[in-house]
Amino acid sequence: MDEPLPTALALVRERFPTARTAFLAGSVLTHRRTPTSDLDIVVLMDGPPAPGRENLVHRGWPTELFLQTEAVWRDFADKETAKRSSPLLAMCSEGTLLFDEDGLGASLQEEARRRWAAGPPPLSDAERDYLRYIVTDLLEDLRGCTDPAERVYLVSHLLQRAAELVLLAGGHWLGGGKWLSRRLAAADPGLHHALHETVREAADGNTKPFEAAVTRALDTAGGPLWEGYRIG
Repeated sequence: MDEPLPTALALVRERFPTARTAFLAGSVLTHRRTPTSDLDIVVLMDGPPAPGRENLVHRGWPTELFLQTEAVWRDFADKETAKRSSPLLAMCSEGTLLFDEDGLGASLQEEARRRWAAGPPPLSDAERDYLRYIVTDLLEDLRGCTDPAERVYLVSHLLQRAAELVLLAGGHWLGGGKWLSRRLAAADPGLHHALHETVREAADGNTKPFEAAVTRALDTAGGPLWEGYRIG
């Protein structure tokens, strides 16, 4: 296959000749590139076919196109920020600017980098307590679990919830799938290692080391919370 940068640029120029700017993002431009890495391309234009999203294969490259107007870009960024997970800000702050016809690309990249560096909205006390309660409750379920199939699902759910708790309590952005692992590895390498090193053993039945790692995750947010928890 051709190199990703010129391939992405040619695709956007061919398909969207009136585009104002475009970004190429994702693992394809990093050391994390794999044989299944795709081209994640954010394209800004003034109107149709934006807004929209399209998946295709171009010159052998799996490609995801995120087509947006400037107003839609800002709306997406605001909505994702409220959820404390913004793939759009990440793509535009960390990605490569393919071209910039009128300065919009540079402006949005500067804004994305500023907003990404500022982090997500902080947790309220009520939100933090709720997350502590959820992880504590799941942990107790795991300690009492005797069904091998149920244990696998509990361990999987606890891994995700514990990682999210650590990230949110520390003021870090969330991520989904592989990005949850990467965000936690960057935020707390030791805890990331403790969780992923014990999760397989926990799924197979020896849950004690994993329970200890999850308890460490709880401690970053104030410790376990169950007895006395109340919500209005």
